[in-house]
Amino acid sequence: MDRLKGKVAVITGGASGIGAAIADAFRKEGAEVVVFDLAAREDTVQVDVSDEAEVESAIRKTVERYGRIDILVNNAGFAGANKPTLDVTEEEWDRTFNVDVKGVLFCTKHVLPHMIRAGGGSIVNMSSIYAVIGTKGDLAAYHAAKGAVLAMTRQDAVTYGKYGIRVNAVLPGAIVTPLLQSLGSQVPGGWDAYYAYVAKRNPIGFLGSPEDVAYGVVYLASDEARFVTGTPLYIDGGYTAW
Repeated sequence: MDRLKGKVAVITGGASGIGAAIADAFRKEGAEVVVFDLAAREDTVQVDVSDEAEVESAIRKTVERYGRIDILVNNAGFAGANKPTLDVTEEEWDRTFNVDVKGVLFCTKHVLPHMIRAGGGSIVNMSSIYAVIGTKGDLAAYHAAKGAVLAMTRQDAVTYGKYGIRVNAVLPGAIVTPLLQSLGSQVPGGWDAYYAYVAKRNPIGFLGSPEDVAYGVVYLASDEARFVTGTPLYIDGGYTAW
């Protein structure tokens, strides 16, 4: 408890799935949490992370209210069209990159001046194991976007380390979320068949939960990880270890 006590955290895409689990874990550890999400709810700030003006405004208002931002979790994401490169359209490609890559760019860009002024901070970017491996699925734009997020993570870690800002990435594998269940239900045999197939591929023998990812993000956001930056943290049940 209290690993994030006194810290102000912005979590994008924090209304459901992994983002909601991260928000809950942060609150339990004492952080003041501000959730940016497309969902208009009482406990969220409605923000389209692909719109730079909306991002800038939301971050400015957050700093005006809380005085600073210590942690940014770029979690908002979009799987996009389930198509191979040969079939994906420009519109489908751009829509995925607008959320998954531009969203990370805009939020990081507008948080950085506040972290620099404060003398440090922690940024955690949600990438994916599909940034580094291929799959039988055809999410070509998603794979490319998550690879871009991983590259951005490394470069920003190098550029902004001198300001005391750490930038790391989390690479989840198969995590049981509404998004994964929706994708898995589309395969022959439905969700149960998909779960059994992926669980068999995981050395640990089962799929992860959003909380499994949240625990890793808490660590990277906390001062316990003060010597950790530019690092991809795999949370995938050993899927990429084969």
